[in-house]
Amino acid sequence: MALPAVPPVVALAELVCTAGNGPVADLGCGPGRVTAYLSSLGSNAFGIDLSSAMVAEARRAHPDLRFDEGSMTALDLEDGALGGVVAWYSMIHTPPEQLPRVFAEFQRVLAPGGQLLLAFQVGDSRVRLEHTYGHVVSFDVYRLSPETITNQLAEAGLVVHAQLVREPDALETTRQAYLLARKPASA
Repeated sequence: MALPAVPPVVALAELVCTAGNGPVADLGCGPGRVTAYLSSLGSNAFGIDLSSAMVAEARRAHPDLRFDEGSMTALDLEDGALGGVVAWYSMIHTPPEQLPRVFAEFQRVLAPGGQLLLAFQVGDSRVRLEHTYGHVVSFDVYRLSPETITNQLAEAGLVVHAQLVREPDALETTRQAYLLARKPASA
């Protein structure tokens, strides 16, 4: 199933393609839908996920794209290797005290002028969710403050240049935030 037009993802793809800064990593890619969408927009996109099952599913669904197993806290990528990083609702599974380490890793792998797109639920709480994927899976979701995330990104050397916070749609219970940041070109 393809994603409908997602303006924040389109904006990141256009910025990276215009700058010619290199590939885009979809971190916490899950089944690869955002990776495939980025690729359809002309980005040299690939996905990384902590779950080997998700990587296998992404490879099955999108055999023409690259998907690797890995962690946002220790990416197997060279310094400055990426023109863009997308964490589309994937950092919501990371305990907030670990986010500065994640953002430092994003800054490390981004090329000077590289772009970062984050999507997350707005709030200040931890919620336990259960989903059925052939069996019941329970996991924590952290709702985050856009102001706190903006400050943590700044501490990691990334500058937020666009922010959108929207009200929940019919299937959501919380506001949703999208932050677009960049690594300064002189970094």
